[in-house]
Amino acid sequence: MFRAVPMMRLSAIVLDRDERPVLQGLGRMGVLHITRAKAGPETAPFAPPDHSGQHARCDRITGRIAELRRILGIAAPAAARPEPESMTLDRIEELLGQFEQAAAGLAGRRQGAQARKNQVAAVLEQVSSFQGVNIPLEELGRFSFLHFAVGSLPEQQLESLRGKVGGNVILLPLPPKSDRRAMVAVTSHAGRSALEAALRDAMFRHETIPLDNGGTVATVIAESGREQERLDAELEQVGRAFLELAASAAPRLAEMEQLVLMEQRILEAEEGFPHTDATVLIIGWVPASDLPAVKQRLKEITRGSCVVEAVAPDHVPEDQVPVLLRHPRILRPFEMLVSGYGLPGYRELEPTLFVAITYMLMFGMMFGDVGHGAVLALAGLAAAAAGRTRKVRDVGVLLLLAGLSSMAFGAVYGSYFGIASLRVHALWHDPLEGNPMDLMLAAMGLGVVIISIGIVLNVINRFRKRDWIGGLLDSFGVVGALFYWGALGLILKYAALRERGLAGLAVTLVVAVPIAAWALREPLKLALARRAGRPARAAGFFEAAMESVVEAFEAALSYMANTISFVRLAAYAMSHAAVLMATFLLAAEVSKFSKGGGALSVLIIIAGNLVAILLEGVIAAVQALRLEYYEFFGKFFSGSGQAFTPFQLGAKKD
Repeated sequence: MFRAVPMMRLSAIVLDRDERPVLQGLGRMGVLHITRAKAGPETAPFAPPDHSGQHARCDRITGRIAELRRILGIAAPAAARPEPESMTLDRIEELLGQFEQAAAGLAGRRQGAQARKNQVAAVLEQVSSFQGVNIPLEELGRFSFLHFAVGSLPEQQLESLRGKVGGNVILLPLPPKSDRRAMVAVTSHAGRSALEAALRDAMFRHETIPLDNGGTVATVIAESGREQERLDAELEQVGRAFLELAASAAPRLAEMEQLVLMEQRILEAEEGFPHTDATVLIIGWVPASDLPAVKQRLKEITRGSCVVEAVAPDHVPEDQVPVLLRHPRILRPFEMLVSGYGLPGYRELEPTLFVAITYMLMFGMMFGDVGHGAVLALAGLAAAAAGRTRKVRDVGVLLLLAGLSSMAFGAVYGSYFGIASLRVHALWHDPLEGNPMDLMLAAMGLGVVIISIGIVLNVINRFRKRDWIGGLLDSFGVVGALFYWGALGLILKYAALRERGLAGLAVTLVVAVPIAAWALREPLKLALARRAGRPARAAGFFEAAMESVVEAFEAALSYMANTISFVRLAAYAMSHAAVLMATFLLAAEVSKFSKGGGALSVLIIIAGNLVAILLEGVIAAVQALRLEYYEFFGKFFSGSGQAFTPFQLGAKKD
């Protein structure tokens, strides 16, 4: 529980023909963190292959799948897990081409039908204005002694045109369409030029009525209507065909996409393996508990034709060992908080349990109210029970635990939705009542405990890494602990020590001696580095001594600042109580209104509690996390661990 999952470094030599089946089997297990290796005498003579061409091919296929989904209106599905052997890239491209051809044919039919429908609509719009005109429009060109002009002009030009043409012209205005009016103008053959000049001035636009020999406007309208019905039926048929094609293509496209993604992952994995003419070297990290199953699976896939070696990472640099954290469900939300800062080094103590305890204590202290905590707990219980994803369920557990902590501190404060009459049941007192200094001292006391845990964890981590100087002389090492605890004791017992004449000696032992020890740290490191022939951070002993002195005073100030920083726990607890107090004071004033005061005061109380839950809840959560990251993690936690990322094919496990 206090360290990352133990890892084993796996090296497997398999035949070239078994490489892909082995990767498919390991990808299904999802427990191997692959390490990229270079060719050399300690691995294999030939460098890993370059699959850039195959990657480009896979990218083209996924692009075609995405475009076909767009054409067919198919939403991207959830990840599937097809059988790796079910389809090759050649077969995928063949099936994809068939779907594309079918979709292109339907798209062509739809485009042609829609274009024809637009043409018919244009004809209908053109001739509809001339419907019912008792003039043989289809025979206008046969009159040698009369001139006809058929078309439209802007509505506002009609009266102006009437004034210009005089009595030698017959104007037959027709029903308007949009901002233009259809019209037929008739004059003698001799008056043609004058009419056309007047029409040009009136911005008249000639139109040719699309009538066949012997046809009429009525027949054109009837035939166009029938054509529209036929085209609508064809478009509906094409739409149904698209839906049928989409229904049949959707699962196949999802399968093909997943297979291509799996192929890309396998190609990426192969690019990390050096090889010989006939064998491939696979290197990676496996959780120690999963190692027997991995070995057994490799033997089964290769039918025993493999060499497998697994060694513990005792002599491997810590930053090269991946870190995997595994916790019971109740601690998983706090693992998420730890990972938000970073992962511990492989050999560092893993702080999730400490974070769970301290985070809940700090949150409850700032957000103590039985009613508010119950609301959070119920919301968390619902999310934990019904959440669709693991992350949502983990957040639900976090809310549930935070709510329970808030309820516990609410019982201590006697706060039940801020109702004053229930404070008589308080185990202590409300944050705004009594002596606020008591709450501040309690908050700093919790801070002392948290900082002390951080110091102890830092000492343990340093000693585990055999950093003896750091464990003893680090700002948060053994000397730092003696300084911190001694300074706290000196503050608490200074009067008694002074009465006994021991104040000067105590100050020397708990302040001067640790600061002097801190000042010796860098010169000591420099001397040891020169003796071992290693490079050192400081160029000389004077520079090293000055650096140590500065860091010593910085450490002394940081202890004081870190401890005082925990006063915010009391400050936000009082802020939470103040919001509720203000809510009830405002409700009391509103209740004095003659009309509707009682109902309005109830609404104010409900709204005030909602604001307190949302606003103060978020503030308490953020402030507790801030104290974890800066005042606790800063003492011991490097956050430099490399995450364990297993090689996986198909959908990830929830």
